[in-house]
Amino acid sequence: MAAAMLVACNQTNDETSSFMDLARTRFAVREYAQTPVEQAKIDSILEAGRLAPTAKNVQPQHIYVLQSPEAIAKINELTRCAYHAPVVFLVCYDTDLAWTKDGESSGNMDCSIVGTHMMLEATELGLGTCWVKWFDAAEVAKAFELPANHKPSFIMPCGYAAEGVQPHANHFSRKPLSETVTYK
Repeated sequence: MAAAMLVACNQTNDETSSFMDLARTRFAVREYAQTPVEQAKIDSILEAGRLAPTAKNVQPQHIYVLQSPEAIAKINELTRCAYHAPVVFLVCYDTDLAWTKDGESSGNMDCSIVGTHMMLEATELGLGTCWVKWFDAAEVAKAFELPANHKPSFIMPCGYAAEGVQPHANHFSRKPLSETVTYK
């Protein structure tokens, strides 16, 4: 069974891009068309997040899908960085579940891994996203009446990019590996 899964994972499909192509294609979208996002695509993005690894596999993430006109209006009032996207994922972690060692919680790290899976799946599906931390977490928690143990980590606006949207000029500026990697 495991061997069959490994073979399946190593097979390529002409209809899908390689991981490196996907990583190169993704960019932060800050202007969205008001085209609704299909529920099947939202479900696929959420499933990609569900499959993400987390510390000790405790899966402390809790994702709120903001998509009603009221929820979108509310998040746009709380941050200018929701960009009026038709869907905004509010990614939180459960403080009661997140693994803690030496007083440090894995919650934000776990949410980051989950969010990366979601962001890349959205890109694969032809959608744009933007990773946003520009908001007051306490205000967001209060406005959306989150349980006390659900701590907002970030929001991820999601939708079809508006016509003509291009990556920011600095998107393509990447340091060489020699500046970011040290072998010992």
